[in-house]
Amino acid sequence: MNLAKISANGQITVPVEIRRLLGLKSGDKILFFQKQDGEIVVSNASSQAIRKAQSAFAGAAEAMGVTSEDDIQALVDEVRYGKER
Repeated sequence: MNLAKISANGQITVPVEIRRLLGLKSGDKILFFQKQDGEIVVSNASSQAIRKAQSAFAGAAEAMGVTSEDDIQALVDEVRYGKER
């Protein structure tokens, strides 16, 4: 368990153990959200955004027929140089 004190400006210092667990570094943003049971959860906003994007794109590679790194490189070449696959 870790304890943090709120300053007069509403600021807190996140304990080092929590920063390490969340992978936070200077300048990162943290996300506060309330679960249905009322519990407040603190999360690394960057990690949350990545997980959301991963979820949104789940299955996209299969749908496009991308099955290997060569397929990915072919897509990159197509975008960069206008080469067809």
